[in-house]
Amino acid sequence: MEPSPKDGESAAAAEPGRGGTAPSSGVVVQVREKKGPLRAAIPYMPFPVAVICLFLNTFVPGLGTFVSAFTVLCGARTDLPDRHMCCVFWLNIAAALIQILTAIVMVGWIMSIFWGMDMVILASKYTERRCRAAGADLH
Repeated sequence: MEPSPKDGESAAAAEPGRGGTAPSSGVVVQVREKKGPLRAAIPYMPFPVAVICLFLNTFVPGLGTFVSAFTVLCGARTDLPDRHMCCVFWLNIAAALIQILTAIVMVGWIMSIFWGMDMVILASKYTERRCRAAGADLH
């Protein structure tokens, strides 16, 4: 048994195969990335610091991640607001050790480069938010 078309819809609109278009339902879908604890522990740093960490991670796997761990102790924000600063610091140290120890089989080196790219992406978002907030204060 086929469902009958709703009021105001033609039979062609009810069957997409016949060239009709389905009416829009007005549903808004929001997608949020779920981050694991290591990924969520990446600090929001100033852009130049993030670029330096990316550079370090590219040539010495894990070194930029190790440096970024200390920015947490200096007050850098992360996506783990409910965790203590020392816990987030040790999560970053663990990520750096994983990158260093697995660099021998190239996995750590690739992970380290992607980690550095994530640092730069987060830094650009952080800088953009600060510029927007500063612009709102001026008006």
